[in-house]
Amino acid sequence: MFKKVLPLSSIIFLRFLGLFLVLPVLSVYALDLEGATPFLVGIIVGGYALTQAIFQLPFGTMSDKIGRKPTILFGLIIFIIGSLICAYSTDIYMLMAGRFLQGAGAIGSVATAMVSDLVEEESRGKAMAIMGGFIAMSFALAMGLGPVLAANFGISSIFFITTVLATLSIVILFTKVPTPPKIRHIYHNKSKLSDILKDNNLLNMIIINTLQKGLMTMAFVLIPIILTKEQYGFNWEKSELWMVYLPAMIAGLVAMGPAAVFGEKKNIPKQIFLLSIVLFLASFLIMGFTNSSTVFVVGVVFFFVGFNMMEPLVQSMISKFAKVHQKGAALGISNSSAYFATFLGGTFAGIFLDFSDREMLTGSVAVIVVLWLIWTALKLQNPIKHSHLYINHDDIDTVKLNALEDEHIAEWYINETENLVVIKYVKDAIEEDALKAQVIKS
Repeated sequence: MFKKVLPLSSIIFLRFLGLFLVLPVLSVYALDLEGATPFLVGIIVGGYALTQAIFQLPFGTMSDKIGRKPTILFGLIIFIIGSLICAYSTDIYMLMAGRFLQGAGAIGSVATAMVSDLVEEESRGKAMAIMGGFIAMSFALAMGLGPVLAANFGISSIFFITTVLATLSIVILFTKVPTPPKIRHIYHNKSKLSDILKDNNLLNMIIINTLQKGLMTMAFVLIPIILTKEQYGFNWEKSELWMVYLPAMIAGLVAMGPAAVFGEKKNIPKQIFLLSIVLFLASFLIMGFTNSSTVFVVGVVFFFVGFNMMEPLVQSMISKFAKVHQKGAALGISNSSAYFATFLGGTFAGIFLDFSDREMLTGSVAVIVVLWLIWTALKLQNPIKHSHLYINHDDIDTVKLNALEDEHIAEWYINETENLVVIKYVKDAIEEDALKAQVIKS
């Protein structure tokens, strides 16, 4: 399974590394461009996410028609063009256009769909967790490298590096990513938005993914501006920002592994999410009200730890909670909502810093996070563990299979490449032999 997921995860890692490298420093460097205001800078920090949200569905639909690899190639080319525009930007509006174009190459949903194509159902949760882990690693690594690269070589160098990383992703795509087997799903119901939003667990995961990403861009508007601008009292140099991001990066990487292991193997993602939300709350309260540099760094560390504990589990849990006919829709809704929140988080922070102060901003965020914590504690449940039954398609009675309906059967599908029918069910509720008897030929 790891060999199938590693190349695709590497592409996602390189792409997100390119996006994340600029986050720790973009707001403070962009303020020096012609025409810049905190509001416009906030839009730029989260700008790529707005076009990501808009183009998720069109790219997903395109991949169904022309194939996953050509669609990913097209998205990466758009991303490269946007990165080059950012690198050569001379004013705030050119940089904004480049950031919007970076996001227009929206291959996230396509990569998720390709994981589903490549990986067997019983391993899909682990595959999603691996991909989430790669995203978290790119986030943590970027926090350490971004400030150092910007201080020594300028912000444009980061966008040139991003271009190189995206080019390398194209090479990996056509040399290492395997061709997926042909899978045929039989959906018994059409997916409805109302059904997804009525499912407490799916709604909770959409909320978790949305608020996590919104808080991320909000933090990356706040952190460098608060530390470097004179009115906030810290008076750090831009070249010193690595001193806050490096310990946060290390702590985030250390926390990510145990969180993913306990969340998946011990089946306690709810507890991991609750702890992460508590860390987000502590982080924003500290960053909003402390006047000590040391305590501020602790607040940033709390944020990184919370983010990295949460990230490997988010996509995995959505794929586990969604029913067979909801998976694509649920992931699409969640990712689109998260990208919109990423854009709004940066914009909201920029507006607040234009017209108010950091205490009011972080206090408002703290209220939202407290409500989020209470909602998650009351509504989210840990996923039910399922087993899988594999039967040769030639032994299946098609009429019986099509009539198979049971509350303890999550889904069934046909792996046409391997000529197998796969049935996902609750092992504690149904005997394997009894389930076989319901579908095999008499």
